[in-house]
Amino acid sequence: MSDSIRVKICGLTSPAAIEAAARLGASYMGFVFFPRSPRHLEIETACTLAMAVPPGLAKVALTVDADDAALEALLDRVPIDMLQLHGQESPDRVAELRARFGLPVMKAVGVADEADLPALADHARVADQILVDAKPPKDAALPGGNGLAFDWRLIAGRRWPVPWMLAGGLTPGNVAEAIALTGARQVDVSSGVESAPGVKDEALMGRFIAAAGGKEKT
Repeated sequence: MSDSIRVKICGLTSPAAIEAAARLGASYMGFVFFPRSPRHLEIETACTLAMAVPPGLAKVALTVDADDAALEALLDRVPIDMLQLHGQESPDRVAELRARFGLPVMKAVGVADEADLPALADHARVADQILVDAKPPKDAALPGGNGLAFDWRLIAGRRWPVPWMLAGGLTPGNVAEAIALTGARQVDVSSGVESAPGVKDEALMGRFIAAAGGKEKT
């Protein structure tokens, strides 16, 4: 198994961005299903994009407090490999969805200070992976993708019983430092590799993946 850092490019919205992300070495392709996000996809568009993802790369659907009907409508049409829950879903809800849909579940947990850390352990008991993200401000319109970082020292040396991914304000310029401080083996980026909201930049993606220690840019 490769020792490379695994990179997730989230909020992909075009076939060109998927092709570039795959070629440059991303391991996860993230699709957003949240109408308030500039990266939101309608189901028909998402289906087309998911079909363009090369075999072997994980297709991740980001949802926010979605109900069962919405998830069923999504999963009936779009070939998804993993659910990413980015709302206020409780550990019980995570376990319920994992059992109901038979897909691996990644639960995002926002971190701003030490008081937020117990929630990571709580969700790690039921999720297949956890996403350690920056906690959005109280007035934020989006639960993620805000380009905000948190104090990475809060999780330095901490480990959980499931794989975890670092997110929140990562860019080509700071991802190497974030990995060095936290020991993360997986990282997630969205706005940090965009030229405009929802528009992925191939050069930035290449720089990010190379800086993270993933596959070298080609």
